[in-house]
Amino acid sequence: MLLSGGLDSATVLAIAAHEGYETYALSFRYGQRHTVELGAADRVAKAIGVAQHVVADIDLRVFGGSALTDDALAVPHHASADELGADIPITYVPARNTIFLSFALAWAETLDASDVFIGVNALDYSGYPDCRPEYIAAYEQMANLATKAGVEGRQRLKIHTPLIELTKAETIRRGLELGVDYALTHSCYDPVDGRACGTCDSCLLRGRGFAELGLTDPALTAATG
Repeated sequence: MLLSGGLDSATVLAIAAHEGYETYALSFRYGQRHTVELGAADRVAKAIGVAQHVVADIDLRVFGGSALTDDALAVPHHASADELGADIPITYVPARNTIFLSFALAWAETLDASDVFIGVNALDYSGYPDCRPEYIAAYEQMANLATKAGVEGRQRLKIHTPLIELTKAETIRRGLELGVDYALTHSCYDPVDGRACGTCDSCLLRGRGFAELGLTDPALTAATG
């Protein structure tokens, strides 16, 4: 399970556990400015009860090109989710999911596992190209050509994307049904003193999802005191 510590990945981890999988969580310290999410990932992993939680260190700051990894680029802020445009935002990290899935593929092979879970979504998301169903399908096809276990027939990798066709509100509803404590999670791109800003793309999409259910995002409550 690729576990960022955010709302989506926490929900998918709960889904995988509910479906009876023995779960192994993989997080990344990749040079992101919002490393507070790693604390959230640890809290979520412990709350749901994973068999093992690993944090891999890679440095995507050497490439830059994203407001999440380059301090010279500002994270965009908006008054509401209605202001979010259709263009791919500057918070897109070049090839991030491809890189993360490659690490997951490597660990899955050593675990003799054939199932990788990722919390990508093609509806309430920021337009990232590596969250689309056609991307996941292509990656899965490639992955099954890429490993010794695959070539020898010991592994048939399946990438599970249970949220890919859900709205943020539907994702939250499903997580609440499974007992996910979203107060443990962190999705903000530009936190202030470890608290969610409430106005970045991620906070706004998340907040709108809670609002559509008549709820208040616990992260935003914390951000405003």
